[in-house]
Amino acid sequence: MSRSSVIITVVVCYQIALLAIGWWATRRNLDNTDYYLGGRKLGPVVASLSAATSSSSAWSLLGVSGAAYAWGVQAIWLIPAVLSGFVINWFLIAPRLHRASHANQALTLMEFISIDTGSSAQTGNRLIRQLAALIVLFCFAFYIAAQFEGAGNTFAQFLPISPALAIVVGASVVMLYVFLGGFWAASVTDALQGVVMFAVALLLPIAALLAVGGFAPLLQGLAVIGEPGLLAIVDQPTRWLSVVFVAGLFGIGLGYPGQPHVVNRFMALEHAADIPRARWISIVWALIIFSGMVLLGLCARVLIGDLDNPENALFAISDVLMPSLLAGIVIAAALSAIMSTADSQLLTAASAVSHDLQQQSMQRARMVVLALGIIAVLLAIYSPRSIFERVLFAWQALGSSFGPILVVLLWLGPIKANWKLAAMLSGFFGTVALSFVQDAPGDAAERLLPLVLALVLAVLGHIRQRPFK
Repeated sequence: MSRSSVIITVVVCYQIALLAIGWWATRRNLDNTDYYLGGRKLGPVVASLSAATSSSSAWSLLGVSGAAYAWGVQAIWLIPAVLSGFVINWFLIAPRLHRASHANQALTLMEFISIDTGSSAQTGNRLIRQLAALIVLFCFAFYIAAQFEGAGNTFAQFLPISPALAIVVGASVVMLYVFLGGFWAASVTDALQGVVMFAVALLLPIAALLAVGGFAPLLQGLAVIGEPGLLAIVDQPTRWLSVVFVAGLFGIGLGYPGQPHVVNRFMALEHAADIPRARWISIVWALIIFSGMVLLGLCARVLIGDLDNPENALFAISDVLMPSLLAGIVIAAALSAIMSTADSQLLTAASAVSHDLQQQSMQRARMVVLALGIIAVLLAIYSPRSIFERVLFAWQALGSSFGPILVVLLWLGPIKANWKLAAMLSGFFGTVALSFVQDAPGDAAERLLPLVLALVLAVLGHIRQRPFK
């Protein structure tokens, strides 16, 4: 078989497996709790891997390796920046959110943050929940478009089809198995995809490092390129701007509590006793994924120095170093990263409309999956942008809108409805407004200022009652 035939065979078999899981999951969807949260019966392995992969989209494999290719050694700061988000979520958010959401039976993050604001705040609660759902739909349109664009890059890099057709094919598979299987399909496929991503992120960077000759030749190779910034720990003109750059990257980690498609895994866990095991699976997984992608991007800069698009570094390395079968697995891993986020976001968007906008219907939720998927496909085809850039914009808008509110609710207590609304809207519109301003190093202003403002407003508005324990 030719190389392209082997790759096509591997990818097609992988897609069939995902669709089979979606078909299997249809039998487990008896009501809305099953479709949105898997009946709150997730085990630690599925919960940990699905939470990890849902937060690690095409950005984790394509964007991070591309950033390392373009930035050089300073991309190493992405590793602790992202890991800090995993630590915050699993140690500070997961235990309390699990107990609280099981107690009040909230099915979505938007529902959870809209309650417990006082007996006279029902109108405010409803408005908060509806505006939160609209924010989710807006952000996910861009976020999912980035995933589908990644799918297009993946297919078009190896297969003789146009990027537009590749986007449609990849998007169709994701939409179909989420349409069929809901949360169970998304979570089980995410766990499978997490294993594939882990294997590639562990083995391919090692192969690339061996091809370079080791760490010392890697640094020497970066030096030979003749760009001093590639070897700088932080490539900024002053110490102050270096601090701003690093702080901006850590802003990525601070956005983790506000991601509704990630924290809903904590709500879906069956037993609180499973959280310690799940957290370490997730954190070790993230350490391997992000360390591996940074190393791979640096090796690609030495081995392949003329990439037009740095976000194709993963594919370029696999094409050079891997036989056909393994190259097909690498493509499957990239598709895993894409699908594991896109499926969770489509499902969260469906719940935002059918549950949080109080249009109760599983069929309506499935229609939202199709509609939002189509909008994202159109954005990916007709408004292409960097995966790294598009993902982080949506990530920060969600993180600043919901993260501060969730932290205050879990650790300080209920928040008055008007203050909660002010915190949510300032986080969202602050991120949108600053996205049009010239970037500070590490996008620090966009990632930190709206989040800090929203946190201050949430703290000022909290009601002095016992928080969730």
